[in-house]
Amino acid sequence: MALYGLIDGNSFYCSCEQAFDPALRDKPVVVLSNNDGCVIARSAKAVGIKMGDGDAGFRPRT
Repeated sequence: MALYGLIDGNSFYCSCEQAFDPALRDKPVVVLSNNDGCVIARSAKAVGIKMGDGDAGFRPRT
């Protein structure tokens, strides 16, 4: 009998960014892809941002 596991890593990259940069904790975080600038990961606080949205309306981190 085979045993399978499923891991949902949807917000993994955002969690990593927040772990390595404590200033990002308690803030909405999105991670964009390298080639086309689409959202590939988002934190729970990033309300209203959908997976695959482009970066046209985002403000860069300062």
